[in-house]
Amino acid sequence: MKTHDDLINALISRPGVKAEVERIEREEGELLDALLKARQEAGLTQAGLAERMGTYAPAIARLERSLATGKHSPSLATLRRYVHACGKRLHLQVS
Repeated sequence: MKTHDDLINALISRPGVKAEVERIEREEGELLDALLKARQEAGLTQAGLAERMGTYAPAIARLERSLATGKHSPSLATLRRYVHACGKRLHLQVS
C-alpha cells in the first residue's frame, strides 16, 4: 500500500508537475519577500502590524509562515489589509 508521501513523490517526479510546484513556490516566495519588506519599511513588528490590522501577532506569524511553507494561500482581502497596515497599496499584475 502506498503512503501519502509515496504518492506525492511519484507526482513530483513528473516534469510538468515539478515545474508547476516550483513556479508556485517561487511566486509565493516573491510575495512573502514583498510583504516582509513592506512591514520592515514601515518599521513594524508582527505585533505592531497585528494591532494596526485589528488582530493578534500569532495571526500575522501564521500568515507569513503560510506563504513560506505553501500550506495556505491568504485571501486578497487579507493581503490588502496587511499592505494597507504597512502604509502601502496592493497592486496585482497578470502577465
